[in-house]
Amino acid sequence: MGILIVDDSPDQQLLLKTILKKAGHLDLLIADSATAAYDQLGIDQPEPPQHTPPVDLILMDFLMPGIDGVAATQRIKSLESLRDIPVIVVTAKTALGDLQAAFAAGAMDYITKPVSSVELLARVNSALMLKKEMDCRKTREMELRRSNAELQQALREVKVLKGLVPICASCKKIRNDQGFWQQLEEYIQQHSEAEFSHGLCTPCIKKHYPGVYPD
Repeated sequence: MGILIVDDSPDQQLLLKTILKKAGHLDLLIADSATAAYDQLGIDQPEPPQHTPPVDLILMDFLMPGIDGVAATQRIKSLESLRDIPVIVVTAKTALGDLQAAFAAGAMDYITKPVSSVELLARVNSALMLKKEMDCRKTREMELRRSNAELQQALREVKVLKGLVPICASCKKIRNDQGFWQQLEEYIQQHSEAEFSHGLCTPCIKKHYPGVYPD
């Protein structure tokens, strides 16, 4: 699963990347600013970037020049296509107001600097597990919606005969809704999915071809 590291410090980038790679997280993307992160995520681009792994988690530095981590998180979470990506803020600021701002922007968790490898991996693994469960749920919901749509389409295509059908007692023709008399098989074909193969029953064969069945 892909992890996007957003940090303007090369040393911090290297530290996070080293810890994650040693733990087996190999699909890593690096962005040294919020703007670079937007490019990685395809924000404000007509098409998403090619040949990059999907992003399943974002490690967002709190303090960055230009657009800070809170504003960047808020921008990412404002987009429906990116809303489900967990964001963990990496910060040296632990004041209550700063953390509240990060959570209000949409961050799910935070890690304090200097980063502990144990804490980092525990929070990353928890976030990735959550993302995986959310993806599975969305897949199931999409499959359910598709199945429901197919069922509704099938029901719309089914034609069912019901109610009072006027039929001639002599020739067995049926009077349709327009008041015209139709052959029985023509009427049924128009009002159902049935098809006919014509033949002769034994009594009719005896009646029309008496030599076929000797008495």
